[in-house]
This record gives sequence, structure tokens and C-alpha cells, in this order.
Amino acid sequence: IAGRCIPPLHYMADVSKKHKRIQAMVEDGDYFIINRPRQYGKTTALHGIADSLIATGEYLVFNTSFEGVGDDIFLTEQNFAPRFVRLLSTNAETYSPDMVDWLDEAISTVHELDTLSKFITKLVTRTDKKVVLIIDEVDKSSNNQLFVSFLAMLRDKYLIRDKIKTFHAVVLAGVHDVKSLKLKLRPNEEQKYNSPWNIAADFKVDMNLQPSEIKPMLDEYAADKGVKMDTAAMAEDLFYYTSGYPFLVSKLCKIMAEDLSETQETKEWTERNLEKAVRQLLLDANTNFESVIKNLENNPDLYRFVDRMLVESEYQTYSIYDPVISLGLMFGIFRNGQGIKIHNRIYEELIYDYMTSKAKSRLILAEYTVSKDYKLANNALNMELVLLKFQAYMREQYSKQDRDFLERHGRLVYLAFMKPILNGHGYDFKETQISEERRLDVVITYYQHKYVAELKVWRGQAAHEEGLEQLSDYLDRLKLTEGYLLIFDHKEIKTWASGWIEFKDKKIFIVWV
Repeated sequence: IAGRCIPPLHYMADVSKKHKRIQAMVEDGDYFIINRPRQYGKTTALHGIADSLIATGEYLVFNTSFEGVGDDIFLTEQNFAPRFVRLLSTNAETYSPDMVDWLDEAISTVHELDTLSKFITKLVTRTDKKVVLIIDEVDKSSNNQLFVSFLAMLRDKYLIRDKIKTFHAVVLAGVHDVKSLKLKLRPNEEQKYNSPWNIAADFKVDMNLQPSEIKPMLDEYAADKGVKMDTAAMAEDLFYYTSGYPFLVSKLCKIMAEDLSETQETKEWTERNLEKAVRQLLLDANTNFESVIKNLENNPDLYRFVDRMLVESEYQTYSIYDPVISLGLMFGIFRNGQGIKIHNRIYEELIYDYMTSKAKSRLILAEYTVSKDYKLANNALNMELVLLKFQAYMREQYSKQDRDFLERHGRLVYLAFMKPILNGHGYDFKETQISEERRLDVVITYYQHKYVAELKVWRGQAAHEEGLEQLSDYLDRLKLTEGYLLIFDHKEIKTWASGWIEFKDKKIFIVWV
């Protein structure tokens, strides 16, 4: 969960097919960038590919990184050019020790980008192998004009590679896509887009872990530790919660292996263990979650888009070229598949928790949410009472002053209302339906029990009947016979009605607020 994965030290997903696809791009002589969020397996992939290329005997690989090089390297060409050569020399100690002395001697002859360009030609003509340049952590320099000039130099050499030899392939890795750098070139100049890397090939390798890639890691762990596990089912469940985000997959496995195992009577990983790991993960702080929240807070337009998407279930048109969408994709908050969605259920819960915690500052909940009557025999949750208490809260606390807030954030208020009731014994995953219906299905897990509460805005009897059909179908998928429907009615005069109905073979408790 921190740094690159090392096969002798770590249990690893089988990402060999991904690495082969990336290696094929290098072998084809592509220049490209792997721009993915933090903790997504980029560095692990680069090291694996570098090792594989070197093992063929056909490649000289400089697997470098801008991490830790110091900010002053990008101040001037006189700083950058010789220190870049030193970076190659340091790297060569591991990958190409026969080049070290020659590179060290060359440092004193390279003073600016022009002489660096000539040096690169000498470097690649000095060997009969194909020379590959890899630079990890390019974000460190992505807002720097000198780095843009360096990329432009590599681009110009690439365009005449049939006349002047240059690197066979160049691979950059970072969060940002340097194909469309947005730079402020001078202090008083507006930000502009630059394209120093418009020669780059499209990188289409899906870096998310699929269940078939997660399963071998679980097989290895189970065999090594003597753990009983249906590894195929566990891989599917991990994917369900994480959508294959590598950090989240690894973190949940680590929690089950190291934190939950101490309290288990038998060594067995079950769906229940995973649910406990999910709850623990969401309760603990980590740099990945902090990054998600920071990126939302630092980008108000992105925060508002996510708020409308998750809380209001508002249908929004989008284009991947929209700067807000691009930001969300780049930070790993969104994924693009049959429409823009929050990347995974863990992130949805994290963001909901954060937004509801902000809403709580405006709410007085204690007298409504603290009750021993919510918990029934066999650790069941009295959902009927929960919804009636929420109705009472809305009726008694609703005021002209809060009307705009509650009409816009009523569902967020409900989610904030649920948190102290669940109180660490369960969680409420949201299945947002982004459509004109603005429907939000909340799947509540409480101890070993599961409940479905659908939240909808009242839009007339026809839409109500359709909502009952949808809720019934959803209950079928979860193999449940009872469900709950919370209707937000924004009319001036409210009925404040509630009651059970029979719909097909289901019992549904409906509450109007």
C-alpha cells in the first residue's frame, strides 16, 4: 500500500498482461505517458517493464524519477542539463554499470538543452542496443517552462529520428497528462495550454485490477498462510467495493490479514470479514482519502459537480474534455464507463461521509438519533422507527429559514441522520441512479442484516408507481421481501403520511417528508 510492489516481499495481483501491453508499446518505439492517480501501480509497472526489457538483452534502459531531485534543477538550463545526465549516471549503476564512467565524464560537457540534445545522440549511438528513457514522477516539473522545453527537444528529435538517432522510446509517468500542460509562463500572464508532447501515443491500458487478476494474489496468500477462502468470490467482492483501484484492494486485504485475523477464531476470509474491513477502512485516516478530500476542497467546481451527482442524483451532461470532468478523472475520483461515475463504492461512502459531516453542523439530531429502540432482537435494525423518527425530525425542525437548505440537501440530511444510528455497526452504501428520476437507493448493512431504502422526490402518482416497480425489482436482486421508500414532497402543504403497503410479493413501508 506504500511504494512499489516487490515480488519477493509482497503478495501481488497478477498484472502480467497489463505489463506485456505496456512493454509492447515500448518495443514499438512509442513515446507515451502513464497518467493515473497516486497509488495506482505506475511505479511497480515501470520497474517490472524495465527489468523485462533488460532481460531480453536488446535494450539499454534508464529507469529514472524526478522524485527527490530538488526544485532547483528546473531553475535554469545550466542547472537542468548536467543534473539530468547525473540522473542517468546514477540510474546506470543499477541497470547499465558499463556506462557509468562515460556518463560521469560527459556531465562536464553538457551545459544547456542544446548540448543535452547532442549528448543524447552520442549516448544512443554509443551502443548497439535500443535505448529507452523512463521518467517517473514527472508531476514535480509539470508547471515549469524548462520542462516543457525539454519535452519539446525530445519531440523534435523524435520527428527526425530517421536522420538523427534518439531514444527508441520515452515513457513518462505521473498524475497529470503532460500532453495538455496548463502553464503560467510569466508571472502576469494568463494560464495557457501547451502541447510539447503531441507526439505521444494514447495509453489505453486499464490499470484497475480485475477479479481475474486479484484472485491469484488471494490464492497465493491462502496457500501460504493456511487461510480458508473462496478466492473467486472474494476477488469479485473486492472488485464490487473498489472497482479495482489497486490501493483500495491492497488496503482491504491488509486489514483482513493483519487487523481482523487477531480476533478471528478460525483462519477464514468471508464476506462478513470484508464488510468489517470496509468499515474499518472508512473509519481510519490515510493519505489516499486525504488526497480525495483535498482535491474536492481545492476545486470548488469539482465539489459542486460531485454534490449534484451524488446527493441530488441530478442528471448532468458531460464531456471528457470538460475541465471539471478531466480533473475528476485525473484524480481518480471519477471513472468513465457508460457515463461518468464516482470511481468506486468506497469513494462514494467517503465523500458522502464528508459531505454529511459538513451538513451535521447545521442539524440538531441527538434527541432523534439516540434510542435503544432502534436495535431489535438478533441485532436487527428497526427501520420503520428510523424513518418515522426522521419524519418527526423534519416536521419539527422544518422552518421557513431552513426551507431552501432542506429542499436542496434533504437527502444529505437523511444520510447524516443515519450515521449515529448505525454507530459503527453498519454502513449505508448508495446506489445512485443518475437520471431524470433522481432516485437514490440506500443499501444499509447493520450487523448481519441488510435493508434497502429508496429516496425519491415526489413527482406525481405515475412516477410513484414506477418507483414502486423499481424498488420491487431491486429487492428481488438482493433477495429481500421488505423495502422502504422515503419520499421528499416539496409542496407547501404536506401530508406527513406513512404506512405499509403490499406491492406484488413485497411489503414496502412508505414515509412522506
